[in-house]
Amino acid sequence: MKYFVANLEMIDPEKNQTYRAEHLAFLKKGLEEGKVFACGPFQDGSGGMVIYQANSLEDAEQYAKQDPYIVEKVRRLQLKEWGMTQQL
Repeated sequence: MKYFVANLEMIDPEKNQTYRAEHLAFLKKGLEEGKVFACGPFQDGSGGMVIYQANSLEDAEQYAKQDPYIVEKVRRLQLKEWGMTQQL
């Protein structure tokens, strides 16, 4: 299993509140299914970050694009593979 970091840059703050509950439900389901490793908002209001677990970038991207924030163009998705290391 690999890790992929999604930067979810804010596009539309007004729509952010409209789709917040659906976005949080999506993340909760992903956590329960083992597809989301960690997630949270940036404290400056510019968006948030999700760390996905998947076999490939394509799998992570396919799942991440189902997030209501991405579907409804509330936030912009930038996804990269992350080489997580254990504590050094």
